[in-house]
Amino acid sequence: MKTDRDDPADHATDVAATDKPPPEPPGRKRRSFQFPGAVTVLAIVTVLVWLAALLIPSGQYSTAEDGSPIAGTYQQIDSPLSFGERVQQLILSPINGVYGVQEAVDGFVDTDNLGQLFGSIGVVVFILALGAFISVSFATRSLEVAVSQLATRMRKRGWLLIVVIMTLFSLLGSTMGFSVETFGFYALLIPLITALGYDRMVAVGTILLSALIGNMASTVNPFSIGVASGEAGVSIGDGIVLRVVLWVLLTGLAIGYVLRYARRVRLDPTRSLVTEDDTARQAALAEPGEALPDRLSRTQRWVLAITGLTFGLLIFSVIPWSSLFGGSTGPAEDELTHETAAAPYWFELNWWFPQLAMLFFLAAVVVGIVARMGEGRIITLIQRGMADMIGPAIVIALARGVAVIMTNTQTLDTVLHYMERAVDGASSSGFAILVAVVNMPLAFLIPSSSGHATLAMPLLAPLGDFAGVDRATVITAFQMGHGWMLLFAPTNAVVVGGLAIAGVGYNRFLRFIGPFLGVSFVLICVVLGVAAAVT
Repeated sequence: MKTDRDDPADHATDVAATDKPPPEPPGRKRRSFQFPGAVTVLAIVTVLVWLAALLIPSGQYSTAEDGSPIAGTYQQIDSPLSFGERVQQLILSPINGVYGVQEAVDGFVDTDNLGQLFGSIGVVVFILALGAFISVSFATRSLEVAVSQLATRMRKRGWLLIVVIMTLFSLLGSTMGFSVETFGFYALLIPLITALGYDRMVAVGTILLSALIGNMASTVNPFSIGVASGEAGVSIGDGIVLRVVLWVLLTGLAIGYVLRYARRVRLDPTRSLVTEDDTARQAALAEPGEALPDRLSRTQRWVLAITGLTFGLLIFSVIPWSSLFGGSTGPAEDELTHETAAAPYWFELNWWFPQLAMLFFLAAVVVGIVARMGEGRIITLIQRGMADMIGPAIVIALARGVAVIMTNTQTLDTVLHYMERAVDGASSSGFAILVAVVNMPLAFLIPSSSGHATLAMPLLAPLGDFAGVDRATVITAFQMGHGWMLLFAPTNAVVVGGLAIAGVGYNRFLRFIGPFLGVSFVLICVVLGVAAAVT
């Protein structure tokens, strides 16, 4: 038996009579706007950069013997690509971002070239290996028990843990470019920081902000300051006092900013920027009825020892000790191959992504053996962990693909030429500030500090001579502009990859870091302006 409400004809008559749209079915709600995820954001950025490259004319500088551009030699050239080839570059940009190879002669990036690897396949494999290790080690629950015990002991001193970690990561970033390596620490620190009553944004700020601030305020980092000094023809130690002052100020500002947010969230969890995400994430990971043991078993202690050794070896193996203690002006350090100009000490391992990836794969197997897992379970956990990292790997590849588009369309030199014109003729204080500002858009396109310095410093350093600004200050200003942009640029794999691993939305991160960007920008401009005026 049908009711009047069930009769379609009657329903249509009612709608016509009232001239109103039918009510929404029960349970259906209008969807509010949701900020797109990291993959979508980067896809949009890629298309926008590609469209901009259609409008920016192609151009090139004459180059010196070492390949650096010569000031005043810029010329516009015909586009090397037809419109159809440009469309092809857009489509292939993610693939080139993974394993594109750059030709030594013309600099073109393609998968079929012979030359130097330009894509981010090394980082991608490292991320997958990290996922494998996390999956196997977490299956032993050793980290959960250890975190629970540590959180209980530090319940009233969580702020001290944040200060120590941020100071250490910032120092590592300032001295040896510690940034991508932070990927390995999210799995360790997120459970600990959330167990102390904070949210995952505090963990992101503790890890990501500290490392990026350290890189921005680099003191003797051979892959940024070392490259820029070599290109400018000055010692890596020139200007170190100014850089140390900036490191202290910016690191202190970052620590205070994160602590302020952490205290607010701990006192009132509803003010968290990731409350809904945390609730959903915890619900998905919860295992009702399975209580944690009061103490670590012998196997779990061994697993923690292996974990500590693995991460300690990670840090030790990538530090360019010879460049830190024996660095001098010379050929630019190579960030892609992780080779330094200074001869390595006998104890240096000089590992990079291939070795680091195998370190985590082997560590995963060792943990599985120590925990007496069967061969099948070890393989299953490794596969599951790698699958969990596919999202961050895609994000990293997309970010690198943006740089490929600008490189292959030969529009980077044109952007560089606009920068050269923008800073020409400014006062000493104005010039130093402008150097930082004009390098920001180039950092968006070239997140690599060494690649950016190789392009920009041969042009900016001579211009500083005319403006009365010493070259060491020009280097510091360049590094400030580059580092400030990388604090939030979606083309920076460290940002988007870290957020993907932590499960924090890019829009929420922008809300978190927005005020800090404004304050730090003002601080940078004031310090650079004063330094340029008094030197």
